[in-house]
Amino acid sequence: MFEGPVQDLIDELGRLPGVGPKSAQRIAFHLLAADPVDVSRLQEVLQKVKEGVRFCEVCSNVSERERCRYCSDARRDPTIVCVVEEPKDVLAVERTREFKGRYHVLGGALDPLAGVGPDGLRIRELLARLGGTGPAQDETDIAEVIIATDPNTEGEATATYLVRLLRDFPGLSVTRLASGLPMGGDLEFADELTLGRALSGRRAL
Repeated sequence: MFEGPVQDLIDELGRLPGVGPKSAQRIAFHLLAADPVDVSRLQEVLQKVKEGVRFCEVCSNVSERERCRYCSDARRDPTIVCVVEEPKDVLAVERTREFKGRYHVLGGALDPLAGVGPDGLRIRELLARLGGTGPAQDETDIAEVIIATDPNTEGEATATYLVRLLRDFPGLSVTRLASGLPMGGDLEFADELTLGRALSGRRAL
């Protein structure tokens, strides 16, 4: 254990996803040795992120404005919505260049062991969009919902739950990414070719 602020910094860094104790210690001492200008720049960027970044009013993706770039783009197809867990998954799908519709970011996946239930996700907002009462006035005729949750236990549970809810919407096609993605992984780690094939070969549920 180090003394005072140094240990506090290590502890806070260790709370970040994917950062273990040794990595947190290395980052902390890197920051201690860094030029004060660089540290100040990092502080400013973190502050801007907290103060200036919001969630899109339509799809809940991160955005600088009320609507993200995808929901604001008139060239995107408003009749197809791809449901993902996190904003990072939007980027993963975009890298395939196979999808030209809009997104809906749930903000996670069902995980009872971690205390995450349906009310902890943006499922109500998805149902509102499908019911024509969402913020986007041009989404009155959504024809297909692609469920692109992660191919792991939590993602599959979330997909199953959504299918049960969405089957009550008349005329709505509900599809799931085709098999081929490695089970137990995250969508963001799938290569563009594999994810693109899974998207273009999606199966009806």
